[in-house]
Amino acid sequence: MAATTKPAARPRRTAEERREEILEAAIKEFALGGMHGTSTETIAARAGISQPYLFRLYGTKKELFMACYRRCCDEVMAAFRTAAGRVPEDAPTDERLQAMGMAYEELIANADLLRIQMQAYVAAAGDPEIRAAARRRYGELFRYVQSASGAGDERVLNFFAHGMLLNVSAALGHARVKPKNTEAWAASFRRGR
Repeated sequence: MAATTKPAARPRRTAEERREEILEAAIKEFALGGMHGTSTETIAARAGISQPYLFRLYGTKKELFMACYRRCCDEVMAAFRTAAGRVPEDAPTDERLQAMGMAYEELIANADLLRIQMQAYVAAAGDPEIRAAARRRYGELFRYVQSASGAGDERVLNFFAHGMLLNVSAALGHARVKPKNTEAWAASFRRGR
């Protein structure tokens, strides 16, 4: 009789590794369907786990959605910190703001990240807990930009208003259109960082 060999066992993933896999799957699904339009069953299937295991690691669908939103905010903050850190300390305020703005524009080319932000604002409109978290995180981003740039309130408000226009432009697909084919109104504010 020939000896048979067992297939090599796949290494078991830790709960933290599974949490990360679930988070990545959830970002993709929530980005498309939002908090209320996405089923945990779909997220679990994408992650290759059972739905009960998803709930064991994240508790509730809302907790998982909030984890996705936190990840998105963490990525924006990291991009701002990196961009601001590359600008010399004695650089003018506008140079720091422009560096952070360019970093943000590159970041929202990731459609999932952009959609999670937009989905969080939709969810915040109807859920006080999500609204409070979104306000807190948005405030953290605002205070960081103000501190890192040295800009006053009005300039930072304009920076964030411009960022919202970039969100709309990206959602409308302008980032994927060749500049010569972009509508004039969109091209003007994309240049106006």
